[in-house]
Amino acid sequence: MIDLRNLSRRGFLNMAAAGSAAALLPGGLIRAASAATPLAAIKEEDAVIGFGHVGPITDEGWTWSHHQGLLAVKEAFPKLKNVLEVENVPYSADATRTYRQFVSEGANMIFDTSSTGDFLHEVVKRAPEVAFMECNGHQTMDNLGWYYMAHWYPTYVLGVAAGHLSKTGKLGYVASFPVASVYTSTNAFLMGARTVNPNATLQTIVINSWFDPQAATQAGTALIDNGCDFLFGIMDEAGYLQVAEKRGVWAAMWNTDIRRYGPNSYVSSIIIDFKDFYVDQVKKRLAGEWTPSETLFAMGKGVDRDVWGEKVPADVGKAADAVRDKIMGGWSPFVGELKDSKGTVRLAAGQQMTELELYNWDWSVEGVTGL
Repeated sequence: MIDLRNLSRRGFLNMAAAGSAAALLPGGLIRAASAATPLAAIKEEDAVIGFGHVGPITDEGWTWSHHQGLLAVKEAFPKLKNVLEVENVPYSADATRTYRQFVSEGANMIFDTSSTGDFLHEVVKRAPEVAFMECNGHQTMDNLGWYYMAHWYPTYVLGVAAGHLSKTGKLGYVASFPVASVYTSTNAFLMGARTVNPNATLQTIVINSWFDPQAATQAGTALIDNGCDFLFGIMDEAGYLQVAEKRGVWAAMWNTDIRRYGPNSYVSSIIIDFKDFYVDQVKKRLAGEWTPSETLFAMGKGVDRDVWGEKVPADVGKAADAVRDKIMGGWSPFVGELKDSKGTVRLAAGQQMTELELYNWDWSVEGVTGL
């Protein structure tokens, strides 16, 4: 997940300006052409693949999802010499040490599943024979690519559902950090809700963590106490869903289907799936066909909304899915006029945001507070 691990946009924007990015379509898969020479092929039995995670694989969220991708790699390539995995990699020099250790243990391909930025890049530059992929990264090198998901589209769909379900129009959001993935998520969610209720608002509380059940629980409680009757967020666990269940309000989640923690409140979740991507990347590396790429998973191809919760009225799900169908058909809801939270026009009437702009969104739309 993005974050403090991706504070610099310069590499990504320069790359786009240079024309290396492929055509960008709403929710489309991005594959940037690369002039880099493919790294040499490796026999499966000689290959070592490394995964570095930001959290624990038991989080039932972000890191769990990446771990499922690792398991898919093991199943697809049972003869691999070794698969390395380290949990709770910090955003510090310890991350550099972790990835250096992977290299010293013979890793041929390394996945940084929650971008550690320059702490990773220092290792990339010193290991040109190793393929690196950085989740939510913003730079490419001859041996470094990045990948992420166009989560703003299913998030917009969940926002439409929230607009129908909220009685007060006061929506709440438990945020990790004030970073691009959070701005995009909060903005897309409120924009979807405002197609139903133009007066809807979104209050956010930033807890400075991706995985902190206690802080998420406290934030969810505070949001409900402030009048919010629908909670959303970008957490890696179920803290605020459990609060919503106890307090009798709706909630939508991120990463996985965790409705069992709040079956009466659960609306849906942003579901992510890395399995096919990881298997494909390792296949290319072994075959000597891997070069760095930029990939955004399209809605329906690695990211989507979960099956609607049992208590969600059928007409609400139908209305939201009608919007989903439009997006799947190529329509983008991210068209101006858009104003920021201070009332300044940031996107002119009729202008459509590109995938690059959505990926790097760093301002709040009108109606969002707390960021």
